[in-house]
Amino acid sequence: MFSKSKINEPGPKSADTETPKAADATKTAASGSDFKAAPPKAKPAASMLSSDLLITGNLKTSGDIQVEGQVEGDIRAHLLTVGEGATIKGEVVADDVVVNGRVVGRVRGLKVRLTSTARVEGDIIHKTIAIESGAHFEGSVQRQDDPLSTGSKKMPTAAAADSAKS
Repeated sequence: MFSKSKINEPGPKSADTETPKAADATKTAASGSDFKAAPPKAKPAASMLSSDLLITGNLKTSGDIQVEGQVEGDIRAHLLTVGEGATIKGEVVADDVVVNGRVVGRVRGLKVRLTSTARVEGDIIHKTIAIESGAHFEGSVQRQDDPLSTGSKKMPTAAAADSAKS
């Protein structure tokens, strides 16, 4: 009289319904039209320059750098963190700059933060700045909409004027 339908049974379906799907999958794989792009790669960890390291020369990366040692040269990065015991002698250019240690030279960044242990001897060109109580800073501060551009015309004249006063 009545028979059970195979539609409601758990488990694999009949071979007739699977074959077209397998053929479609083969076509899709061959054409590549339904493949999704690979997910974006995870952001790599920050490069860390340890406290016993002395680097003489310039550093340039699109990633993040954490300096705990000494650098004599310019640094360009996405995020630069200067550790409490670190010293940088040169220009620093980064989207975000966090200074816990010592920088002797110009600091340029979209966001610049001097913590209470920071010592900066040089000019700061920024879009936004935060200076915590206790930070030591000698130099001038200038706000610019694009502090990362190298075509800063105002700073060399200001520096020349400062040296003329001495």
